[in-house]
Amino acid sequence: MTAVRIDGNALAAKVRHRIAGEVEALRMRGVTPGLAVVLVGDDPASQVYVRNKVAACAKAGIHSVMHKLPGDTSEAELLHIIASLNGDDTIHGILVQFPVPAHIAQERVIAAIAPRKDVDGLHAESAGALMLGTPGFVSCTPAGCMEMLRDIGWIGHGVDLRGKHAVVVGRSNLVGKPMAMLLLHANATVTICHSGTRDLPGHCRTADILVAAVGRARFITADMVKPGAVVLDVGINRLPESEGGKLVGDVDYDDVLPMAGYITPVPGGVGPMTITMLLDNTVRAARASLAGSSAPKP
Repeated sequence: MTAVRIDGNALAAKVRHRIAGEVEALRMRGVTPGLAVVLVGDDPASQVYVRNKVAACAKAGIHSVMHKLPGDTSEAELLHIIASLNGDDTIHGILVQFPVPAHIAQERVIAAIAPRKDVDGLHAESAGALMLGTPGFVSCTPAGCMEMLRDIGWIGHGVDLRGKHAVVVGRSNLVGKPMAMLLLHANATVTICHSGTRDLPGHCRTADILVAAVGRARFITADMVKPGAVVLDVGINRLPESEGGKLVGDVDYDDVLPMAGYITPVPGGVGPMTITMLLDNTVRAARASLAGSSAPKP
């Protein structure tokens, strides 16, 4: 058996085509969705991510502005910019690219973003809505993973994950925790694993859906995967130059490929869907503003 490769680029193109149509419909009603991206400092990876997000906005017809700030920008200065963007009616989504420099408290930055513009899904109000299962923004990477499960037919058209066991390896606020909640809302039985989990391989082997978000290159190997499982690899790690310097995921792709039923590659898997769901959240925020609502609809 060889796993079916889930093509994130192909799915992203399909979803972005739908998003472009929604953007045009909103423009016909006098609203152009707007996204502001704020980058503090010169982290090379962050600069690449920001460029990709701005380029994706342009292709979808979304208005975007980028605030590129020096690394010595004070926390007060950053919060002032966020407050200005909160009051800007042409901006429907605000994304601060993390990490920020150490002298800036990430939690205060997140709290400063108006919940109605929290397209990264990190505000406490967004997290609370997800916990309760009420409308709100969901972190983009977990949202992209759920789109992948819908695309392969594991969710949607009357199919849910009732009776399926999902294991999420990682407990971050950005991926692990929201991923677990989304799977739970889809009626899966969910186990969250982390660095302190005993017999981690044993837990992983019980998973019908295995989400790897641990941040360690090629951490998940074939002996940790149930035959036929869906394996979603959220990780992105650059190997040292001595090992070729290429990008790999948290899953040892070549090792797991013969064992899994479906698998995402790195690159070209979850990554394209993360940016796609950022666009989707921005459009939802614009639609909510048009309706005079603070809660974005699905």
